[in-house]
Amino acid sequence: MSEALRRHVAAFNNRDLQALLDGFTEDAVWITGSSVVRGHDELTELFSGAMEQLLPTLKIENVLADGDQVAAQLTERLTHNGEDHIFPIAGFYRLSGGRIASAKIYREGSAELG
Repeated sequence: MSEALRRHVAAFNNRDLQALLDGFTEDAVWITGSSVVRGHDELTELFSGAMEQLLPTLKIENVLADGDQVAAQLTERLTHNGEDHIFPIAGFYRLSGGRIASAKIYREGSAELG
C-alpha cells in the first residue's frame, strides 16, 4: 500500500488537520465532484469544514500503485443533516516527494451533498 495514502487516511480519520496538510505538497490540487481546491489555504478550509460538519471516516479497501501514481478504492462514512451515509469512493492520486500533489476523488452517486 502507498505509505502516503496510509498516512493521509490516518490523519483524516484522526481529524489531525496539521498531519493531513503535511501530507500534501504546497501547491497540491484536490478535485471532488465540481469542487477544485488548490494549495494549503484552500485545503485547510475544505478539510477543516468537512471534519467539523460531516464527521467523516475513510477505510482503504484496495490500492494499486505505480511509481508516483496511486489508485484506491475506499469507503467513506459520514453524517449529513443528522443522517449516517456510506459511500464507495475511487481516488486517483499523484505523488511528489512522498506527498500528495494532486487527487481526483469520485464518490458513488454524487459528490455533492444536498
